Amino acid sequence: MNNKIPLFSLVLLIVAAIDSIRTLPTTAFFGSSLIFFYILSAIIFLIPIALISAEFSSRYSKEGGVFHWVRHAFGNKMGLLAVWLQWINTMVWYPTMLLFIAGTATHLAFPSLAHDRTFLLGASLVTFWALTLLNLKGIKVSVRMNSFCGVIGTLVPMVFLIVLGVWWAFSSNTLAVSFSWKELIPSFNLLDNGGALVTIMASFLGMELAGVHVSDIENPQKNFPKAIGYAVAILLGTLVLGSLAVAVVIPKGDINFVDGIMQTFTTFLTAFNMPYLIPVLALLIVIGSTGGSINWLLSPAKGLLQVAEYGFLPSFFLVKNKHGVPFRILIAQAVLVSVFAFSLQFVPNVNAYYWFLMSLSTGLYMLMYILLFLAALKLKRPDNSYRIPKGIRTLSCLAGICACVVTIVIGFQPPAGMDIGSKMQYILMIGGGFGLMILPAFLFWQYQKKRQLSFTSDKAVHE
Repeated sequence: MNNKIPLFSLVLLIVAAIDSIRTLPTTAFFGSSLIFFYILSAIIFLIPIALISAEFSSRYSKEGGVFHWVRHAFGNKMGLLAVWLQWINTMVWYPTMLLFIAGTATHLAFPSLAHDRTFLLGASLVTFWALTLLNLKGIKVSVRMNSFCGVIGTLVPMVFLIVLGVWWAFSSNTLAVSFSWKELIPSFNLLDNGGALVTIMASFLGMELAGVHVSDIENPQKNFPKAIGYAVAILLGTLVLGSLAVAVVIPKGDINFVDGIMQTFTTFLTAFNMPYLIPVLALLIVIGSTGGSINWLLSPAKGLLQVAEYGFLPSFFLVKNKHGVPFRILIAQAVLVSVFAFSLQFVPNVNAYYWFLMSLSTGLYMLMYILLFLAALKLKRPDNSYRIPKGIRTLSCLAGICACVVTIVIGFQPPAGMDIGSKMQYILMIGGGFGLMILPAFLFWQYQKKRQLSFTSDKAVHE
C-alpha cells in the first residue's frame, strides 16, 4: 500500500499553509497599491524561495527541512539557528491566527463577542490545544485533514469573496478604494510604504515548510518542484484578488484585522440580500483556517526534532509516540503559544498587538530565509537533481537576500495610520523581541558544546 503524499495533496499542503484568508484585511489596508507590492514581492521573494526550496528538496530527498539544507552549507550550528528561527517565528505568529479563528467563529452564534478579549483568549486556547492533540495522530491524518480543509475552508470562501468583490465593483456601489495610476503606483519611499511590503511578505511565508516531509512525498524530485509551481500560481491569484475584494468595500480606517473578513462578508451579503449565508461562510473559514494551521504545528516541530537528534536539545525531546510524532516538543510549543496568547489580556490595542506580533514573526522568519539563500549560494548548483538555471539561480538568491534585509529593516517602522505608540517605543519592542527570541539558539550551542566535552571526558576516564 502506497502511503506517500501524492502531487495533488502536496499542492494543497503548500497552499493551505500559506494561502490564508486571514491576511486579506491587513493587505487590503494599503488599498489598490497592494497590486504593485504583491507583484514586487512575488518577483523578489516568493518565486526565489519557491525555486530554492524545490532545488533543496530535490537535492536532499532523504533529508528534508531547513536544518539539513543550511547544515550542509555552514555546519550544524547554523542549521540549528535556521530551524530555531523557523520554529520560534511560528510560536510568535500563532496567536494572530488563533485570534482570527476565534474572531471569525463568533459570527456563527455570538457576533457581539468578536471584541471580547476573554472569549477570544479562551477560544484561541481551546482551538490550539485541540490542534495539538490532532497532530499527535501523525502526518497522514494531518495531510488528509489539511487537504479537506484547504479546499472547503480556504479556496471556496476565497473564490466566493472574489466573485462578490467583482459583483460589487461592476454594480452601482461606491468603491472604498481608488484605482487611479497615482494609487496603483505608490511612492518609492520605503518608510511610507514599508508596512505594505512587510504585510505582503508575511503573507508569503512558509513555502519551504513542506520540505520537512520530503521522505513522505511520492517521487519528491519530480513532484515537489511541480507542486511549488502550481502553488505559486494559486497563491498569487487568490491573494491579490481576495485583498482587492476587501479593499473595494471596507474603507481603510474601518478595517478590523481580527474579524475583517467576516466584516467584509457581512457587508457584501447584507447588500446583496443574502445574510443567511454569513454563518455558513464563518463556518467554512473556521474550518479552512484550522486546517491551514495544522501544517504550521507539525512541520516546525519535526524541524526541532532534527536538531535534538544532533545533540542541541536534551534527549527528553527525542521521544516519539507510536505515530512517529515528537509529542513532547508539540506539548512544549503548545505551552509557549498559550503564554503568547494570554498576553492579549494586557495590551491596550488589539490591532496594534496583532501588528506587532506579525512584524516580529516576519522579521525572525526573514533571518532564516537569509541563511537559506546564503546556503544555496555557497553550495552551488546540484548535479543529479532538479536545478535552477545558473544565472536565474544567482539572481534569485541575491534578490531574495535583499528583499529579506529590506523587510527586516522596515519592520522597525510602525505603519502610518495605526495607533501603536511612539516610534521609539515600537523600535525598542521589536528590537527587544528579536534579542529575546534568538537568545535560546546560542544557549543550545553552549549546551551541545558542554555535552560533547562531558562525553569526551567520560570516554577518556573509561579508557
